[in-house]
Amino acid sequence: MTTSELKKNQPNLDTFLNELKLIQATSSKKIAFIGSRHISFTHQQLIELLAYALALSGNHIITSGAAGTNYAVIKGVQRANPVNLTVILPQTIDQQTLESKDQLATLPTVFEHPERKSLTLAQAGELCYREIIDQCQQIICFLYHSSNTLMHTIKYAQEQRCIVTMFYLD
Repeated sequence: MTTSELKKNQPNLDTFLNELKLIQATSSKKIAFIGSRHISFTHQQLIELLAYALALSGNHIITSGAAGTNYAVIKGVQRANPVNLTVILPQTIDQQTLESKDQLATLPTVFEHPERKSLTLAQAGELCYREIIDQCQQIICFLYHSSNTLMHTIKYAQEQRCIVTMFYLD
């Protein structure tokens, strides 16, 4: 690669300065939580506590709706301040489990995507994750080393220059 090609692919100083101003101007952030549906009870409690603390300190939390990670995040933010929570579903509330439906019914901000009903959950989930990432400054992900969809999502988040924190569950 030539020097001019390297410079073209690197963010410029103005980009970094604008990002620094954004961080300094706002004490709270939009933080996305995503992760596996299959987590232990201990992991659920830790995720709930982290979401609670971040929402309590004024951050806006964005997640999806499902069992596992998302359920714990919603539970934590509900205790802190439900106004600081946005839930974006891959498809519709009707396609959620009964437990998730009950939880989602209590939330002020839930976005559904009925146009994705005909997609597989994996396809709709990938679109959902991209939408979530496009709305946040930071992403926290709870995953296993074998979680291919989440690994692709992390790569996308890094390309979008999100701050990425990964917690491996295995």
